[in-house]
Amino acid sequence: MTLLALMRHGATEWTEAGRIQGRRDVGLSAAGRAALAGRALPAACKGMRAVTSPLRRCVETAELLGAADALREPRIIEMHWGAWEGRTLAELRSELGRAMQENEARGLDFLPPGGESPRQVLSRVANWLTEIDVPTFAVTHRGVIRVILAAATGWDMTGKPPAKLDWGAVHVFRLAAGRPYVERLNAA
Repeated sequence: MTLLALMRHGATEWTEAGRIQGRRDVGLSAAGRAALAGRALPAACKGMRAVTSPLRRCVETAELLGAADALREPRIIEMHWGAWEGRTLAELRSELGRAMQENEARGLDFLPPGGESPRQVLSRVANWLTEIDVPTFAVTHRGVIRVILAAATGWDMTGKPPAKLDWGAVHVFRLAAGRPYVERLNAA
């Protein structure tokens, strides 16, 4: 079995405002950079191959953690939120009402207009997982981490997740033939 450690990128101005970033290439905010200043790769991740989403917020996070040479992996880019990028969930829920509730209740098949569903994200990420053959540390996005958690636990992304994730922590999975299993969530 191979270990995969996942970490979400640092804060951006959009994260701080609760805006959906999706594929928008938003860099870290001053607060996001300050929060990462002086931090390094977690001890459990030292010696692992470092990989990052190609979006600037992930690349900057990897650099600030001392992984400036991290490989760029396009399959771990954030979910595409289509027409909803830049909006907040509160705005969408207020504006769309019942239609938004019904869409969110679809779990893995939730689909923003012009975007992709979590199931589609899982499909592209699953392909990457099958190729991982050495312990790997990846800086990625909330949507990617959530679909890997879903695959590892059987969660269909309806109702509450099986665990509350700390978005500033590292989440470690074991991979067997590309299938993820939870090793440790919320590692410091």
